[in-house]
Amino acid sequence: MKSTWKWMLSLVVLALLLAACGGSVEESSGGTQPNDVNADNEPTEEEIGEPASDDVVEIEFWHGMGGGLGETLNELVKEYNESQDQVFIKPEYQGSYEELLTKFRSVGGTSDAPALVQVFEVGTKYMIESGYITSVQEWIDKEGYDVSQLEENILSYYSVDGDLYSMPFNSSTPALFYNKDAFIEAGLDPENPPQTFSEIQEAAAALTTDDRYGFSILGHGWFFEQLIATQGADYVDMDNGRAGNATEALFNGEEGQKVFNWINDMNEEGSFGYFGTNWDDIRASFQASQVAMYLDSSAGTKDVINNADFEVGVSYIPHADDIERNGVIIGGGSIWMANGIEEEEQAAAFDFLKHLQTPEVQAEWHVNTGYFAINPEAYNQPIVEEEHSEFPQLRVPIEQLQETIPSTATQGALISVFPESRQQMVTNFESMLQGTSPEDVLNQAAEGTNRAIEVYNRTAN
Repeated sequence: MKSTWKWMLSLVVLALLLAACGGSVEESSGGTQPNDVNADNEPTEEEIGEPASDDVVEIEFWHGMGGGLGETLNELVKEYNESQDQVFIKPEYQGSYEELLTKFRSVGGTSDAPALVQVFEVGTKYMIESGYITSVQEWIDKEGYDVSQLEENILSYYSVDGDLYSMPFNSSTPALFYNKDAFIEAGLDPENPPQTFSEIQEAAAALTTDDRYGFSILGHGWFFEQLIATQGADYVDMDNGRAGNATEALFNGEEGQKVFNWINDMNEEGSFGYFGTNWDDIRASFQASQVAMYLDSSAGTKDVINNADFEVGVSYIPHADDIERNGVIIGGGSIWMANGIEEEEQAAAFDFLKHLQTPEVQAEWHVNTGYFAINPEAYNQPIVEEEHSEFPQLRVPIEQLQETIPSTATQGALISVFPESRQQMVTNFESMLQGTSPEDVLNQAAEGTNRAIEVYNRTAN
């Protein structure tokens, strides 16, 4: 009964809060937002191939990749389907991550559930507690699959107590994007971008003109989590929710205050510009030279470069002056295996998951989408080397990820009320920009998060 109540509460919290947070992939996870989405979730035979015979094991795979991302995914599926005659993967687009999760929860544990389902990273705790999944660790152990070949700092987000619950798929981190032409105009070195909070603040002042702000950050909790984590601080207690259910927010401590005071100082100086919560708006402002520096997802790197009429620089996210950089937390999504299917189907599903992690497939995925390669060997593939030669900026987020110091802070928080907490951060951040003190707004965000955690834990227990 306890697990049932916990699962039901998670459903209620996520359903209400995700609806309030918006419907795009980016607004939920720090990934890149699909565009030109085809409402028809049934791929054609031309897109994914056809079963080799009536005896193949057919695997239904629900995902949230629309537009060009969906086309790339279908190509990878087709290559797998045509590479062997035992398994046939049938990918089905289910809309945004929120819509996808809503549909999955309505069929989880039944014969209508897909064998594989993609879920955004903040749904990790939710999925673990659902009772509807089989940890991929079971098949890793059963087949002796070597996960050491995969990127440790990506695996860590989806691992609890050493067990990997889902297979990473579309992974990204934030990075600092800046206008090199504006740097030259302001007398700054475009090859030596600012690294610390104070350096960003000084550069922002120099870059600010009547028509341009020096720095901006999207109204999205993901970026605040990153700026706290790179200081080595946990977002919540209980080892960032990984040693048990979190009971209290920690992000309003010294590290969080540094972040909010830093942005507030620039806002009061007039060098910080706020362009809202929509990813397209802040990118358009950067491309129109209305802001010279901003934080964005690494998965959007190539698009940002291609859509700007100036040279774009990419650097690590900034960190507080008095600490060493700790690194970044993974965003994006992973693929989960349902537990209500036959062992033969699980074996087939796991075979596909292993196929996705091969260097050749990961190289194709990285080049065509901008997401990280889960298998670092992919970066040695010729198509990747050629891509990085043309777009050397793509190497920066990879190096930032690989230099990340493993800890509960950079592993990322696990809390079932994450969407609400993120909304609390944005709402109170916007209040700060209107004049409320940084300390007050951060404490209010923490109090709102604590109330949501308390309700969840009380009902769950």
